[in-house]
Amino acid sequence: MQQRPPVRATRRRKRLALLLPGHNEELIIETTIRSALKAGQRLLDIYVVDDASSDKTRDHALKLLPDSNVLTVERSGKALAVQKAIQHFGLEERYMWLHVADADSVFGPDYFYIYRSKLHAKKYAAAVGFVQSMRGNWISCYRSLNYTYGQHIFRRIQGWFNMISVLPGPVTCFRTDIIKDLDFHTDSLTEDFDLTLQIHRKGLGRIKFIPDAINFTQDPRTLSDFCKQTARWQRGFFQGVRRHHIGRRLHRIDVSIGYQLFETLLYLLQLFVLIPYFLFVRHNPDHLRVLLVGDAMVLCILATLSALAARRLSILYALPYYYPMRLLELGIFLKAFGEVIILRRFANSTKGWRTEGRRYKLDQNALKDIQ
Repeated sequence: MQQRPPVRATRRRKRLALLLPGHNEELIIETTIRSALKAGQRLLDIYVVDDASSDKTRDHALKLLPDSNVLTVERSGKALAVQKAIQHFGLEERYMWLHVADADSVFGPDYFYIYRSKLHAKKYAAAVGFVQSMRGNWISCYRSLNYTYGQHIFRRIQGWFNMISVLPGPVTCFRTDIIKDLDFHTDSLTEDFDLTLQIHRKGLGRIKFIPDAINFTQDPRTLSDFCKQTARWQRGFFQGVRRHHIGRRLHRIDVSIGYQLFETLLYLLQLFVLIPYFLFVRHNPDHLRVLLVGDAMVLCILATLSALAARRLSILYALPYYYPMRLLELGIFLKAFGEVIILRRFANSTKGWRTEGRRYKLDQNALKDIQ
């Protein structure tokens, strides 16, 4: 076990540290660190916690960072590895804010300059940037569409009303004086969601949305990996809903998540009530045609605006298969609901990262496209 570096007594803490937790990230960790440096983060304020990787994650991190900034721990899972790193590096005592980012992140231009300029208000307990997909295959086009309009519209609204429901893994920043109030032994498939609910339930402060700070993340490259990742997210979502008793109180976060569930319910009613009603009861396909065409027109408008906002015309490529993918995600959502809420499965989670096989090395053209 590495010894904890000495913490110098200082009256003034530094503003922002970056912590990169990872497991088997040798293909991307150097790229992530270099992008953080290019985006305005100082070398000595970047830390890596390697969760018992079986590859050369630690060695690649040490090519750029001093040994005192890299920690290897026994297999812990993301949340607990983060807590161990916070304690080991003394980040609570030395910094005002701690940014935690996934090790497959590539930070956009001026990311940390933007972030630091927005972290003045004491009233904010946490902050989130803007998650964007790296350019890739058809799955990335679909994800980029959802990320773009979802954050530009819904996350902005959530930020205004202090209803942000999840701190995404690549873009999350905590005020360090609230860390002592967070339980990192979440036993959840989605630690980020659980920690978000803790901030709301414990009244630790507002969560700020910083849309100009953009972080690019890797998406699954196969449909199988997409389904596995989506299933983990949905199971973790229902774990959090059950653990934190979402819906039993009238807090803002209950309203926010309740609205998300209400949207899904409306979509289910559209699929399994309205469409069969017009087809088999009213025998009036004209009403059904109006309903479907109207929905498709709204989708096309959202996709066009998203493509312009993200400066990615490739987002429009997702339109032909958007509805099949949406139905697939709906099926995964319903399956997760049955597993976690009805059958009470996944009460405990394993200490895994579930990123095996999803990482890939970026070429220079891909990096130029981002930065």
